[in-house]
Amino acid sequence: MRTHAQAVVIGGGVIGCSILYHLTKLGWTDVVLLERSELTSGSTWHAAANIHGLHDNNNITRIQNYTMDLYNRLEAETGQSCGVFQPGSLYLAQTEAREHQLRLQAAKAKYYGLPFREVSRAEAEELHPLVNYDGIRCIMYEENGGNVDPSGVTNAYATGARQNGAEIIRFCPVTGTEQQPDGTWIVRTEKGDIATQWIVNAAGLWGREVAALAGLTLPLQPTEHQYFVTETIAEIAGLDRRLPSVADRDGEYYLRQEGKGLLVGAYEKDLRFWAEEGTPQGFGHELFADDLERIEDNMMRAIERVPAVGEAGIKRVINGPMIWSPDSNVLFGPVPELSNYFCCNGIIPGFSQSGGMGLLAADWIVTGETRYDMFAWDMARFGDWADKKFTKAKVGDQYANRFKIHFPNEERAAGRPVRVRSVYQMQKDMGAVFGLNYGWEHPLYFGDTVGAADETHGFTRQGWWEIVGREARMLREHAGIIDISNFAKYTCKGPGAEDWLNAVFANTMPKSVGRSCLTPLIGKRGGIAGDFTVTRLGEDEFWIIGSGMAERYHQRFFKQVPLPEGTTFESKTVDVCGFNVAGPKSRDMLQRLTNASLATADFPFMRSQWIELAGIRVLALRVSFTGDLGWELHCAAEDQARLFEVLLEAGKAVGAGPVGSRALMSLRVEKGYGSWSREYSPEYWPQEVGLDRLCKMEKDFLNKSAVTETLAKPAREHLVILALDSAQTDASNADATGGEPIFRDGKGIGRVTSGAYGYGVGMSLALGYVKDAEPGDKVQVMVLGKPHKATILPEPPFDPKGERLRA
Repeated sequence: MRTHAQAVVIGGGVIGCSILYHLTKLGWTDVVLLERSELTSGSTWHAAANIHGLHDNNNITRIQNYTMDLYNRLEAETGQSCGVFQPGSLYLAQTEAREHQLRLQAAKAKYYGLPFREVSRAEAEELHPLVNYDGIRCIMYEENGGNVDPSGVTNAYATGARQNGAEIIRFCPVTGTEQQPDGTWIVRTEKGDIATQWIVNAAGLWGREVAALAGLTLPLQPTEHQYFVTETIAEIAGLDRRLPSVADRDGEYYLRQEGKGLLVGAYEKDLRFWAEEGTPQGFGHELFADDLERIEDNMMRAIERVPAVGEAGIKRVINGPMIWSPDSNVLFGPVPELSNYFCCNGIIPGFSQSGGMGLLAADWIVTGETRYDMFAWDMARFGDWADKKFTKAKVGDQYANRFKIHFPNEERAAGRPVRVRSVYQMQKDMGAVFGLNYGWEHPLYFGDTVGAADETHGFTRQGWWEIVGREARMLREHAGIIDISNFAKYTCKGPGAEDWLNAVFANTMPKSVGRSCLTPLIGKRGGIAGDFTVTRLGEDEFWIIGSGMAERYHQRFFKQVPLPEGTTFESKTVDVCGFNVAGPKSRDMLQRLTNASLATADFPFMRSQWIELAGIRVLALRVSFTGDLGWELHCAAEDQARLFEVLLEAGKAVGAGPVGSRALMSLRVEKGYGSWSREYSPEYWPQEVGLDRLCKMEKDFLNKSAVTETLAKPAREHLVILALDSAQTDASNADATGGEPIFRDGKGIGRVTSGAYGYGVGMSLALGYVKDAEPGDKVQVMVLGKPHKATILPEPPFDPKGERLRA
């Protein structure tokens, strides 16, 4: 056994073997995989191993299709069969909402050149004659859908890794992981120790236990999961081809051919958690007792759709464990608080994602960043607030609603609230409907009744559409009060503060006290890893504001630049709360509460002052994400409730009131402002986003060499604002929400990143990236998967010159 390695992968399931294989493909051949038992132990060996390419997230769609394409190449490369069957998959829509989802996925498939198309009932009956298609509104066919052999795929990755120089050691449990002063690790096993640069935790059912060896707690919870296989069905035995799988997600089951019978699986409402206190060390290839009564309702729906299921005997039942994260996406990426410790845990559709997951993990470890923006998977999306209670509640909801559509703007209530501010109950009593942002409850909008709940979801305009419109128009015409406490807030103090911030961020830090600047944070590949507002509070003190949902994510970047001696950088997100007061009457409203002059001559745009509002000390910044005249007001957390009260009272005189984040989305879209994780991501270059002017190349900063290379290239695409045809959006009762492809003359030229109705300008709008297009061009945005006419605008429709901002 090697005593030194570039990376040690812990876990010999399909994901661990894929990561090992992909590390060797990127040139890291001095790598080792440690498996506590035999390869495929845990969840891998008993998986149904279905594969499909389409996902609601565009980048996950890309890596799932990479995975499906890889399997056949992997067989040829290694000589190891992956047991690939690709007879296709039929997707059935029983509801209007499911039809919207499938049509949108078909539009995305066309954009990405993937084989996913609508078929008629007659064609579907030819493809799968055992299905009863009564009551089906829409049928889609994915030509390369199917399934693989779990052991075959795992061993193919393992074979390929070995051929490239990797070592795989079975029956070798890890007993300890110890970080060394230089950031490297010692991995301890009964067979000896390995010194390694990187640890990769891909331990599957034992991911929690392996993480605990490094002092890390992961939000994971296993459940039981059942599927069964029927005896031989005569109609199938008589066919000379394999039947496509059936995705009847409205029926809450999955079904495919297995041998000469059918495999049927379900995610039932009456779920069972397992191993809540830890996965047993001796568990491996065991199964649980059958409990088909729990999935009886799902089985009956499957029988109604495919009567042959009910006529065949059951050959075997598989009831085995799966391990879930709170949102059913993988916990992926380097742990921000540790050096060189990579997690890949809580994978559910492992055989659809194994190849892409391995590729992106190897990308990150070897090059320092993934080629696609995968924040949807990043483990940094959860913090310590995702405790055991929250995780269990969320996993239960995810399992029981596995096939429920995740609608745009949907916020699920399970496990909440976790973190609340002092004004939470006050806002709730005012009718606030809340969303979740990095654990914090924040108002989405203020409903018409106390205790209002965000109960309606869909791809079309919902019941809150008009309520949000009232809030947006109130702010544009008068003023609004927006809770911005969920923004990430930091202070940097000390003699080296300015130098450190200049070494981290691309823009030059403000020289004068009271001045603010906007600045990008540059990623390893020269893209936009973040956008921040930095304000100079004193000679050696700065105030920094960034995306709240990305606070843990951004820790990785801040750690890369050592702090000078005597200089501190601290998060103030918990300790400081805030409100944005914006709108044409915001100055009049706030001036009633302070003796400080808020006139433009005394308090210009992009300036800050410590002021008192009704006796409450606040840091006031003359900025606003609404694009209107406004101030951000930051106060101590204990003063938040009192500040909210006085702002509400002062607002009455000018017709102002509380405004939620959905109205803020509309307001910033009609102003053309980008948002992190939507318009801003490491995938996009500064010149594509319009932030190149904020990259000061005359100084050194984090990843300057990478952005130097990207800025020397022509933009691949550009961020634009589009106005959709109002007659069409009104007729379909829908606006773009994000992810919709953009076509021109039948050719895909881009995709929407944000969409909303612009209540202040009376237009349905979208922000998106396009290539080879100019202002004035007529395009089609695939709202609900159907072409909606749109025009690329030359400038934002609201206050394009920024006159109201600076008034």
